[in-house]
Order: sequence, then C-alpha cells, then structure tokens
Amino acid sequence: MSNAFFTVKKPLNEPILSYLQGSPERISLKGKLKELKEQRIDIPVIIGGKEIYTGNTKECVIPHNNKHVLATYHLAGEKEIKLAIEAARLAKKEWESVSWQHRGAIFLKAAELLSGSWRTTLNAATMLGQSKTVYQAEIDSACELIDFLRFNTYFMSEIYTDQPISTNDNWNRLEYRPLEGFVLAVSPFNFTAIGGNLPVAPAIMGNTVLWKPSGAAVYSNYFVMKLLQEAGLPDGVINFIPSSGNLLGDVVFNHQELAGVHFTGSTQVFNTMWKTIGNNIEKYNSYPKIVGETGGKDFIFAHKDANVEQLVTALIRGAFEYQGQKCSAASRAYISAQLWEEVRGVLIKEASTINVGNVEDFSNFMGAVIDQKAYDKIKGYIEYAKASDQAEIILGGRCDDSLGYFIEPTIILTTDPHFKTMTEEIFGPVLTLYVYKEEDFEETLDICNSSTIYGLTGAIFSQDRGALIKMEAHLRNAAGNFYINDKPTGAVVGQQPFGGSRKSGTNDKAGSKLNLLRWMNPRTIKETFNPPTNYRYPYMG
Repeated sequence: MSNAFFTVKKPLNEPILSYLQGSPERISLKGKLKELKEQRIDIPVIIGGKEIYTGNTKECVIPHNNKHVLATYHLAGEKEIKLAIEAARLAKKEWESVSWQHRGAIFLKAAELLSGSWRTTLNAATMLGQSKTVYQAEIDSACELIDFLRFNTYFMSEIYTDQPISTNDNWNRLEYRPLEGFVLAVSPFNFTAIGGNLPVAPAIMGNTVLWKPSGAAVYSNYFVMKLLQEAGLPDGVINFIPSSGNLLGDVVFNHQELAGVHFTGSTQVFNTMWKTIGNNIEKYNSYPKIVGETGGKDFIFAHKDANVEQLVTALIRGAFEYQGQKCSAASRAYISAQLWEEVRGVLIKEASTINVGNVEDFSNFMGAVIDQKAYDKIKGYIEYAKASDQAEIILGGRCDDSLGYFIEPTIILTTDPHFKTMTEEIFGPVLTLYVYKEEDFEETLDICNSSTIYGLTGAIFSQDRGALIKMEAHLRNAAGNFYINDKPTGAVVGQQPFGGSRKSGTNDKAGSKLNLLRWMNPRTIKETFNPPTNYRYPYMG
C-alpha cells in the first residue's frame, strides 16, 4: 500500500478535430467507414469478461441506408442476466479494494486510447450506427467520452480530499465507500458518450455494473466496451448485456442487492422503473440510488431586442443538429412579434439550404432518424400539424423511408402556445414557433414556464440586459441547463454540468462531482485519542 497522496492533472477539454478536406483525420475516418461497412460483426453478451452468444439475436442497421446490416447482436435472457448479477457480485470485493489511483488509471488510459488509435473506430461506428454527421460524432463519441473519462477521474480525486474538521482530541475521517450491491446502467441511443458514462461513473467509484445499452446503439456501445477492456478494466466490473427492458427489470428490480440505477431515456420508462423499485422496496438490502435524465421540451425565448442572425443560427443548430434527437434540442420557440417578419425571412432562407442525406457525405448537415418507430412517431406529429387549423408548416414536412428514415427539417407556426407540438416531446427535426405580442411578454414567459412537464434546457435571446434579467428570473425553474444568447444544446463536460428537474430527471448533473457523489456510501470515522474514564459531567459536581 502506497503512503503518498496522489494528485490527478486537472483536465482540459479534448480539442475538436476539424475533418477538413485533405486532413489526416478525414482520410483516416473515411477509410474506417469503408472498413466497417464491408464487414458484418457478431456482437456477444459480455459477462465476467466472457463472450456469450445466446442465439437470440437482432440486427444493427444503418438508419440512412436501412437495408445495410452492420452487425448481429445477441440478447441476454433471464439466465444471462442472473449470470451478470453474479459476475458483478463476485468482482465487487476485489474491485472496491483496488486503490483509487489504479481505478482511475484504467479510465485515463481508456481516454488516451480513444484520443488516439480508437478515435476513428468510435466515430465511424457512431456515424454508421446512429446516423450522426462527422461533427456530431466527433463531439460525442470522441470528445465528450474522452472528457467524461478524464474529468471523472479528476473529480474522484477531488472528492476523496474533502474531509471533515478534526480537533486535538479526535481525528475525524470520511471514507467514501462504494454502494453495497450492484448498479444497473441503462443507456440511450442518441449519445455514445452517455452510453460510456452511465456504467463508467459508478464503476470508477468502486461499484460493479450491469450495462444495458439501447438496441439502436449496441453497435457503437460494443466498441466502447472493447475499448474499456483494452484499457485494462477487470472482468465483471462492467457487464455488457443487451436485453429486453421488461425482462431485465423483472430480474434486476427483484434482486435484494440492487444498489443503484443510472438511467437516460424516456420519462415514461423512468417513471415505471421508479414505481417498480418503490413497490419492491422491502426486498432490498438498502435504498437504491436512482439517478435519471429523461425527456425534454426545450425552448428558445426571443425578446424584441434579440440579434436576428444569432437567434436564427441558434434555432437551426438547436433544433436540427442530429435530426433533433437530443434531449436538449430546441423544440419550441417564442418569438416577439416585433422581430417575427425579419426572423421568418432569414430562418426560412437559411434552413432551406440544409442538406439531408447520407452522413458519409460530409456536405450533409442532417442524417436519418434512428429507426422506423421514431420515423412513424415524428411523421405522425407532422401530419397532425398539417391537418390542424391552428398550425401552418412554413418549412419542410416531407418524409421518406424508402432508403433511410429521412425527415426534412420542419418548422411549424402555431397560433396556440399550448398546441400539441409545443407541449409534447417529439424527439425529431420539428420546431414549433409561437409569435407573441409585446404586451403579452410576461404572460408568454409564464406559458413557457408552465406549459410542459419538463425542465431540461432552455435559452433566452436579447441585447437588453434588463430583459435578460427578467427572463432569467421568470424561467428560473424551467430549465436545469439555461443558456443566454446561445442554443440550448451542446453542454460540455466540466463547463456546463448537464441535467434537469421536473419530469426531465433527478438533475444529478453528469459531467460534475455531483453525479459521482451519488455512487458512494460514505462512512464517518471518529478516533478519540484520550477517551473519558468517568461517565460524570462537570455540571453534576
């Protein structure tokens, strides 16, 4: 056991590569895209370091070329889920006894590998499997995941240095134990970095994890798992179990050693999880820590003094990057009537130039939505708006799934601030606008604040400081990540810790120490140097 106090270098955020024409990173990525498309891999369940091929399989397809199969992946059944729990239990004792610097070194090595030789693999897998453009893949599966790995290690070291006050007579220590039991991590399709962070955050604190990736992101998430193994992650610390959510819940939520859940996904699924855990609360050895980031209906609110070009850029990037499939995507906007005519002209002109298509063509700004289910849902909202006398589609609205799941960037103008597409989460490239009169400014702020169940992200635009102060105060609880004169997407690890409240989640702020604190079970230790030898106190004399 070392007797030194170790420090971790404070990280800088990973630089974003440009992928300009002729650049080495562009040439390398193009080659990796070609390589991955030319092979069809078989993705196993990974439990205790062993690869298991169950024979119960599904396919990973390219969303923008939905006849092309990238991989077959095997689903964990009840037997495999129970094996994974046992593997996590067996690995726990040794893993939690590994010194924090050695745990951290594994994830720092993973970050370094991803920054180098693994970068093109993760980016290409994310582009193909999730239809992300090169830029969206780079900021996700490379930069953000690297940042999670490095910053989590740094945050861990900072947490461990936080100790209570002692006196001459006693020494008080705070020991940061991992949770007692195993953690379930359930990750979404839309961010490879979230897929990596959900199991890694508990693991770095000494927990062992069952990781259920989204079926629509198994392809890239499998490469994340292989990256962690190459970095030296011990067997059983993270167990990779693609599976049916219902089956997984039946087994895991009935197990007495469930210690925590790290979740990103829909509000409805999270609500069901929470209810199930509550109903089973008598079964558990301890109260499970439940951490979730769920839905959003994120807004942009434009005051009459907003800069039009800045606002339009935020509307387009906020609503249509990655086909609007971000929980933080701008989905509703409130525009001052005094700005509207100018905004309308610039917005339609700019948004009309957006290219939608195969993300392997780097000139495209948007790819396809993730799958048929998402396509049908988004198309349904567009058709609803087309049929309504309270709405007008002023841009886009066309959908085509003959080759890939393509939906044009669509802008809806409504006369009703409570219109369906203003209040319900769509998770696609659909932006609904409401134009308010200046005399209704504060009333419209109230509507923005109260008309949805969510509280994830939001943005306000104005050049008037007084108006910004008023909007910020009025919308204090409307968003956990709040942006002034910027789009409501693109939170950076260490800069804008991410999460919202209301029905957007538990707001435990991924990308900060706050999240890591949830995966600990602290123990206070008091050592007294000169204990009393008589029970009597002086006042009794």
